[in-house]
Amino acid sequence: MMTADLALALLINRTSAFYQANSPSYMTYVEHTHVSAPTLGRAQDIDRSVSVRVADDLALMKDLPNGEQRLGQAFPIVAYFDPISNFKFSYFANLKRVDIILDRGAPFYLNIPAADPGVNAVVPYNSYWAAHYASDSTDAALHVQIDPTPRVQQGLYPSDVAEDATTQLPSHIEMRSAGGSDEMFSLDYAVIDGHWVIVHGTFSQTMHVAFLTYKIVADVRFSDIAFPAEPPDPRLAGTPTPGASATP
Repeated sequence: MMTADLALALLINRTSAFYQANSPSYMTYVEHTHVSAPTLGRAQDIDRSVSVRVADDLALMKDLPNGEQRLGQAFPIVAYFDPISNFKFSYFANLKRVDIILDRGAPFYLNIPAADPGVNAVVPYNSYWAAHYASDSTDAALHVQIDPTPRVQQGLYPSDVAEDATTQLPSHIEMRSAGGSDEMFSLDYAVIDGHWVIVHGTFSQTMHVAFLTYKIVADVRFSDIAFPAEPPDPRLAGTPTPGASATP
């Protein structure tokens, strides 16, 4: 049986190749975000229509039904994102606002040893992630759970990756913090019109502000996802530039 780390490496490489080869120029969708601080009894709903220039995450967002428009980084996260990549992510929330900043980097590829007829078995070793099969993992739909090794002192790592049997791409990815924080986000995926996109995400972290300690949870659902060939708004035309951060 293939080792879990090799199966995960093959899935990562397959996903990176598909993600890079099928990037849309533009996306439009509707997002429904629910932000809550359960221990404080506070909650807020943010509903928006979003148009995005995917290359640099420049988004035009309109509060629904007839609210304010703003231009900046898609909030809370752009629906085209591969978390198993070289990215930077920060999350901050207090009682008045939520800031999520995402700097997407290039997907990476893991080196897989070439086939050698003189070798009976290949056991790759990942010194950062200790992968093992989940109880429901099958040959048709991989499900891997991952623990960070002692070499991982901080930052986010993929703790759970589940594959869709039809697309052979991840249908669910969870990212957790290795540095003692309970920061976590999980993403659910689907392939729509040939693009691997996020359809649901959850972000959570315990915040410490002044004398208060509370957990913030942001849950977002994407719907009506489309991929126009031309800029859906003139402000999204032109050469992609680095995107700006956005707050609700």
